[in-house]
Amino acid sequence: MNAFIRWGKFNLVGAMGVVVQLAALALINRWAPGHYLIASAAAVELALLHNFVWHLHYTWRDRRDDSAVLGQLMRFHLSNGLVSMLGNLALMRVLVHEAHIPLLASNFIAILCCSIVNFCLGNNWAFAERA
Repeated sequence: MNAFIRWGKFNLVGAMGVVVQLAALALINRWAPGHYLIASAAAVELALLHNFVWHLHYTWRDRRDDSAVLGQLMRFHLSNGLVSMLGNLALMRVLVHEAHIPLLASNFIAILCCSIVNFCLGNNWAFAERA
């Protein structure tokens, strides 16, 4: 598949994941206010699982291997998961605590910053073509 088309699919899934992550963050923050880093981590994990399923069935469906789904999930979490989790938490700390940017705006900025790295890792490792 053309990398440009895959990038478009990745961004469509990512946009849906942003909605999932921001909605989860807003709900968790409402239920447990004041714990924005814990709420951010939980929201990132929900979005990661959501995005994995969509990437598996849509973005990289041509590379799907039902016998390797658990391996793909592990690679996805070790790559996209770590980038998203560490990137989001570090940026949220700086943007919310230091720069005093509102919670959801800070989270949106953090998501955008991590997206390019996540596409490269997903395309070249988590859902890499089998040799």
